[in-house]
Amino acid sequence: MSRPAASLRPDLARIAGWIADGSRVLDLGCGDGTLLAHLRDAQQARIVGVEISDQHVIECARKGVNVIQQNLEDGLALFEDGRFDTVVLSQTLQAVHNTERILLEMARVGSEGIVSFPNFGHWTHGLSILRGHMPVTGQMPYQWYNTPNIHLCTLKDFEALAAKLGLRILARATFADAHEISWLPGWRSTLAVYRFASPARRGTKAA
Repeated sequence: MSRPAASLRPDLARIAGWIADGSRVLDLGCGDGTLLAHLRDAQQARIVGVEISDQHVIECARKGVNVIQQNLEDGLALFEDGRFDTVVLSQTLQAVHNTERILLEMARVGSEGIVSFPNFGHWTHGLSILRGHMPVTGQMPYQWYNTPNIHLCTLKDFEALAAKLGLRILARATFADAHEISWLPGWRSTLAVYRFASPARRGTKAA
């Protein structure tokens, strides 16, 4: 099985740990290609990234990462059903306009999906709202009027949506200040990472 890398950000290391060596991996909103470059070099993965930012596309090219410049809102029509073993959407779900569509597209083109997003249920967010202000934190560092985050959710919110869409959750990891935690994650975690199986693989056992 795959091996997490100490050089990766903790949440990316957890994602890498859920991906088997030699897998076909699609990373949506792949940023500068750090995760994909690791998967290619350390885990012999066959990689493709999708990214809209000009600068990030250039950084991917410098790393030798195969990247397609495209807006995720346009869908994944260029990929056929079941092309990938794993489709990753890291810290981008909250900025996508059509959340259900992108999750279903991930399930269509991949056997498994991995998503991560800021946990709006963190206790400091509730405290900020009680004080009359939208929260501004390390995971959500924007003011309410300039934030790209349009669909914030809690852990339970995401799990309910996954169930509605027929996505079976295989594993979950939660983080607070870059440290993985397990106690009271709904209140204490700032970032959640989920691994799920597409409807076609409902018989897969959880990790």
